[in-house]
Amino acid sequence: MHVFKKISELNLYLSPFRNQHKVVGFVPTMGALHSGHLELIRKCKNDCDLTVCSIFINPLQFNNREDFVNYPVSIAQDISLLENAGCDVLFSPSEKEVYPEENKSVYDFEGLADTMEGKYRPGHFNGVAVVVKRLFDIVQPQKAYFGIKDYQQLQIIKKMVSIHHLAVEIVPCPIVRESDGLAMSSRNRRLTNEERKIAPMIYRIIQQSASKSKEMAPSKLKDWIYKQFNEINQMQLEYYELVDANTLQPVHTWTSGQEVVACVAVYLGSVRLIDNVSFIS
Repeated sequence: MHVFKKISELNLYLSPFRNQHKVVGFVPTMGALHSGHLELIRKCKNDCDLTVCSIFINPLQFNNREDFVNYPVSIAQDISLLENAGCDVLFSPSEKEVYPEENKSVYDFEGLADTMEGKYRPGHFNGVAVVVKRLFDIVQPQKAYFGIKDYQQLQIIKKMVSIHHLAVEIVPCPIVRESDGLAMSSRNRRLTNEERKIAPMIYRIIQQSASKSKEMAPSKLKDWIYKQFNEINQMQLEYYELVDANTLQPVHTWTSGQEVVACVAVYLGSVRLIDNVSFIS
C-alpha cells in the first residue's frame, strides 16, 4: 500500500490511472478503523480498479471541542488493517494540507440538516460537506463509499454532490454490526465493559419499533420508544425520529409503501452512539 501525506505526491501517483481512465474508488475516514470501514474497502476493491482511503480527523465537523480532542487515533493499527484488506493507497494529510486557508463555504441542504444530528450538532454537516468536497477535489474518484449507519450524513453528501454537479457516484453500504447487534463505530472502544454489555439494547429497541409500526401510529410509537429507553438507567435518549428515507422530513402518519428510517442517538455514559433501521410503512 502506498501512503501519501502531500496532495502533490498523491496526484503524481494517481495521474497515470486517470489518464488510462481507470475507475478510482474512494473511502474517506477519520481513522480508528474497524470492520465496518474494512467492508467499505472490500466493496470498493470489488467495484474499482484502484482503492484509495483517506484518514483525516476533520476539525470543522466537531461542534464539541472535547469530542475532537478525544477522537481515537491509531494510525499504525489503521495502516496494518488497510494493508491486510488490500487497500492500494492511503492519503493521510495534515490539517494545513487539506485547508491551506480558511474555508468559509456555507451550504443550504434544503431541510435535510434541520432534524436529528443537524439539530443537536449545529454546524456538523456543513463541516462534513466542506471536507468531503475538498477530498473529492483532491482524489477525483468515480465512486465513493459511505456507510448507512450515518444515514443523515449519507443524504447530506448526496445533496452536496448534486449542488456541485460532481461526477462521482455515492455508493451506500449496509451497517456492519457486532455479533450482538451493536452497530460498529470508532466510539465503541470508549465504552466501559459494563456499558458495552448494555449497548446492544439500542439496536434491539429500534428493531422492535420497526415491527410495532404495523400496530401503532407514529406518535404512539415514539412514546413507546422513549419509555423503553427511559427504563435503562445508564442510557439517555437524545432523539428518536421517524423520517422519510429521501427527504428526512418527520413522518406523522403512515403512508402505504413509504420507506421510513427510524433514527436514534443515545448517550451511554459519556459516549454518544447513533443507529437506524429502515422499513416500509
